[in-house]
This record gives sequence, C-alpha cells and structure tokens, in this order.
Amino acid sequence: MHTIDMIILTTYFICAICGVYNLLAHGKYFKERFKSGVVSAFMLAMLFFLGAYTFKMFVAIWIRLSTSLTGRDAVLEAIQTYAWTIAMFGTTTGLVILSILTYTKRYDLFVYLRKIDKKGEPDDVEER
Repeated sequence: MHTIDMIILTTYFICAICGVYNLLAHGKYFKERFKSGVVSAFMLAMLFFLGAYTFKMFVAIWIRLSTSLTGRDAVLEAIQTYAWTIAMFGTTTGLVILSILTYTKRYDLFVYLRKIDKKGEPDDVEER
C-alpha cells in the first residue's frame, strides 16, 4: 500500500465517520418530524443526500482497500462498480433536489406524510 492510498483511505474514513455522526445527530429531529407527519423538504433532501454520500464513502473505502490489498477479481470489480453507480445516483439525485430547492429559495416547503385537519388533529383519529 502506497502513501497516497493511506492518505485517501484516511480522508474516506473521516468522511464516512462524519456522515454517520451527522445522520445519528439529526435522527431525533427526523423521528419527531415523522411522528408529527410533517417534514421539511429541504431537510429530507439533505437526509437523502447525506445517507447516499455516507454509503458512497463506505463503497469507496471497500474499493480502495480491495484494490490495494488484493488482486483484481472480475466479479468483485463488477459488484463494486454497481455499488458505486448506486451511490453516485443517490448523491447526484440528492444534490439536484437540494440545488432546485436552493435555486427556487423554497426552504419552507414541507412534505405532509398524513393529512392534518384544521384543529391540528390527524384525520385518521377516531371520534369517541
């Protein structure tokens, strides 16, 4: 393993750890928002992007380690290529959504997971 491999792996690990930390740190917010039935579209897009980016970093670590420590295997390389493609699709989709929301300045856009009546009560609550 070369010095550049160690530097790249170190940066990938730092990114992956920061991604996991941020996902866990914002977990309470999302639990509360999902429970209330209303989530900020911007924060939802950020969650999607961060999850995809963290997955991408773990795939990058896997690819770098397998390339540096073992020889080339066609099946493993194909699986890694598909995993990288999925990770790139996720991060690209997340960035596009965030860019659209930022360009349109729609930071106040919310996704309603369940319909709430005028009293603030969910529609699916039974009357007693």
